[in-house]
Amino acid sequence: MTSSLMNVYARAPIAFDRGEGAWLYPVDGGEPYLDCVAGVATNALGHCHPVLVAALEAQAAKLWHISNMFEMPGQSALAERLTTASFADTVFFTNSGTEAVECAIKVARRYHAARGEPQRQTVIGFSGAFHGRTYGAMNAAGNPAHLDGFGDRLPGFVHFAVDNWPALALAIADPATAAVVVEPVQGEGGARAMTETFLDKLRAACTAHGVLLIYDEVQTGMGRTGKLFAHQWYPNATPDIMALAKALGSGFPVGACLATAEAASGMVPGVHGTTAGGNPLAMAVAIAAFDEIAKPETLTHAREVAQHLRAGLDRLAATHPGVIAEIRGKGLLVGVRLVPNNRAFMAAAREQRLLVAGGGDNCVRLLPPLTLTVAEADQILDRLDTACHAMTNVQVAA
Repeated sequence: MTSSLMNVYARAPIAFDRGEGAWLYPVDGGEPYLDCVAGVATNALGHCHPVLVAALEAQAAKLWHISNMFEMPGQSALAERLTTASFADTVFFTNSGTEAVECAIKVARRYHAARGEPQRQTVIGFSGAFHGRTYGAMNAAGNPAHLDGFGDRLPGFVHFAVDNWPALALAIADPATAAVVVEPVQGEGGARAMTETFLDKLRAACTAHGVLLIYDEVQTGMGRTGKLFAHQWYPNATPDIMALAKALGSGFPVGACLATAEAASGMVPGVHGTTAGGNPLAMAVAIAAFDEIAKPETLTHAREVAQHLRAGLDRLAATHPGVIAEIRGKGLLVGVRLVPNNRAFMAAAREQRLLVAGGGDNCVRLLPPLTLTVAEADQILDRLDTACHAMTNVQVAA
């Protein structure tokens, strides 16, 4: 049977029609799946959280969309929450993470141009990064597989390995450099967490040379690592600009670019805009999501269940050294680097009614909701253990 959908996804052969918390129910009426994909770290409060449902229903009966040429009280309310809780002074709302990254790049280049240094255009990125699928964001990440077939690479983007500090330091000192963009934990790149030492050095070098530091917290932001923002684990490495999305709307499409007043000083009326970004529906849901995620008890629970899950994964790695090579990540952004093919392992996990996400460097990612219970974490571990046994048997048979 042919499909009218553009063939850009290698979809698993499952469809769902209902979700509740950490569980997804298939359309065939079979047993539910324990969801450790969560819309790729998006459904931070699980499926159909009642507070979010109520916020969406209430707003849907009042006002869906108006133009950004008018005042939007919801934007002001959410921006106040975000700036109060972060380093930032100002916020621009988008529809997605990749748009937030595009805005961050524009903010950085515009900052230098407004200061009389338009030659400062180069944006430094890192091997293994992922910043989204729009053209600028793809070039900022520099992944050859994502750029292949889409024409010449854009000028003004360079990339370095995280462990190549000498070359990176020289590039930051280059008078043509505008910004550095980094994920505190690389999600798509294999759940590789940056060290505090590295991020501190990066912040110090950027400050010394007048380069803006951009954090892509599209996947790590809004509680995923156990703090509201991942960079808050590193108090000496605060960014100038930050991209958020995914959990910001906890399932409703919304993103944001946050910046200090200084970094955003070049952003004046007419230089940037959006049609649907920050619309009333998105703001209503995102405000409700923010208020739930930012509760100290939500973040404390996320840290505790992450610690429990990590301890169990370490035990699994010791039990199955022929399957699990390494446990990575931070908080509830967990990477399991595998010995066998990660796609085969994802299929083995699905056989156990467990959904996990893929990742670079032959990893699978566990991205459960922040509301995951300890009992559900134990079910994840049990199902992973069974999947590991299955993969071991396949390897022995081969």
